[in-house]
Amino acid sequence: MKPTNTQDPEYYHKVVDCQYACPAHTPVPEYIRLIAAEKFTEAYMVNWESNVFPGVLGRTCDRPCEPACRRVRVEEEPVAICRLKRVAADNKGDVKKHMPQGPFIPNGKKIALIGGGPASLTVARDLAPLGYEIHLFDEQVAGGGMMRSQIPSFRLPEEVLNEEVNYILDMGIHTQFLTYVSSMKQVIDQGYDAIFVGTGAPKGRDLPKLPGRKEGDKFIHIGIEWLANVAFEHTKSISKKVIVLGGGNTAMDCCRTSRRLGGNQVKVVVRSPFDEMKASPWEKEDALHEDIEIIDNHVPLSFEVEDGKLIGMKFQKVKAVYDEKGKRQLLPTPEPDVFIEADEVLIAIGQENSFPWIERDLGLEFDQWGMPVVDELTFQSTLTKVFFGGDAAFGPKNVITAVAQGHQAAVSIHLFCQGQDLRKRPSPYTNLVSQKMGIHEWSYDSSVAIDQRYAVPQASKKVTLKDRKKEVELGFDVSTAYKETQRCLNCDVQTVFSADRCIECDACMDVCPTSCITFTANAEEPELRQNLLVPAENLEQDLLVSKELKTGRVMVKDEDVCLHCGLCAERCPTSAWDMQKFFYSVTKAHQMPAPLPQIQK
Repeated sequence: MKPTNTQDPEYYHKVVDCQYACPAHTPVPEYIRLIAAEKFTEAYMVNWESNVFPGVLGRTCDRPCEPACRRVRVEEEPVAICRLKRVAADNKGDVKKHMPQGPFIPNGKKIALIGGGPASLTVARDLAPLGYEIHLFDEQVAGGGMMRSQIPSFRLPEEVLNEEVNYILDMGIHTQFLTYVSSMKQVIDQGYDAIFVGTGAPKGRDLPKLPGRKEGDKFIHIGIEWLANVAFEHTKSISKKVIVLGGGNTAMDCCRTSRRLGGNQVKVVVRSPFDEMKASPWEKEDALHEDIEIIDNHVPLSFEVEDGKLIGMKFQKVKAVYDEKGKRQLLPTPEPDVFIEADEVLIAIGQENSFPWIERDLGLEFDQWGMPVVDELTFQSTLTKVFFGGDAAFGPKNVITAVAQGHQAAVSIHLFCQGQDLRKRPSPYTNLVSQKMGIHEWSYDSSVAIDQRYAVPQASKKVTLKDRKKEVELGFDVSTAYKETQRCLNCDVQTVFSADRCIECDACMDVCPTSCITFTANAEEPELRQNLLVPAENLEQDLLVSKELKTGRVMVKDEDVCLHCGLCAERCPTSAWDMQKFFYSVTKAHQMPAPLPQIQK
């Protein structure tokens, strides 16, 4: 293999597994260290720069960072990254003074944002400081999009959402709430320099062909619409016996909300096996804790209606069968069909995009599934001044993905309005700094100890089930948060190797607790991976390969299992190893050069 190109900023970025897995690439270890030092305001601002909604995401994020966490190399549970984010949000000081303050010098360009969800708000937050006049349109009474209409208050208190939405709107955003955009052509005709569509995936999937659907319509509700009606207090109660169809997070929100609105026999029925449900594990745990039964491997057959009233549903029992490639089939079992009583049913089997308001003769192309044709790098549609992001671009994902796409769409809109090439993206900001303070002393805590994940306290079920606005999770207190921060392995502090200093004493190899360092003859990658002290089986993580050493061997380190403990650097007699903190930040539009102000004639 050729020596690893550690000058490529993506190399060390990929080694910071948590940050790399985050769609917005939030520098996770950096803000965890700040929380450990009780610098909560600074930790909040590190988050805000990347994910825009630390208080919201500290409660509701899908946490793609956590399965990637290196702590699972040592024990079962990852660092509670999401809940630590909330600690920064709950304990921050005056953060607004650290944010861009308007009024900003106008640059003469006007941008329309259609939809007021996380993607659109991110675009507004990035473009407003550059002097763009931002007009936001949304049919809801306030900003937030699906964060407001689909995430229940017992998971996300309204005051937390309002605070973080208003940080953006207070930058001078022109808002037009309670306004449904019914025509893209009309928006284009208003002379905007660019238009961003962040309308989400507002259409819940239905089961229109299932027998009894039409007859029982009064008692059957689309999950996301029902949640919105609850959020805006159009719906305040539900019957005692409730079936929720679906196995995703929306289904979990529906069943838990039902418990708070009068449902005392709430059952979730899902086609797939329990372990393969799309809902996050913690969402399923919370539902079960609230006495909600989850019935898996049941396929709906019919809505049962008698005398114009829904009495329940009939289901077929199935089992999951997998072929040699792991592809799943749900096959009927010989057991009889199952009838489950219900007074009302909530359908939460997925969401779809819906663009009836976009005319099809504008030059904006749609694919065979009715989705706009959008460039995956630039988020530009085939109508050059129109951009998409969030669920509206590529289908339903989550809040943090919408934020990440909003950042990139804002970069594209800025480049477009300046007449520049959209594909020439600004490089990320990176930095690599040694953490050595003495011969055997580092500026970070490098010890690796067995330390089980700390549980987050919850409010009493007797209280929370009586009040749908009562937040269930109470969050870490400061002392517990500190203990949880110490579980972080600081994987952004990189093991940097200087081949010219190495005397090949093998001391680093001997002291390494995971045997991830090997001195060996070079070979092609498949062979080299097998020649290590412990074969490097995870092909998704790179090898650190040095240039040829004096003996003709090379140093190879498996980045996958390295714990960044620093023992190699402490043991090395020649400082061939050094621990250097790597900082990586995706460049945002507001960090790019501002356009020249418009000169009034």
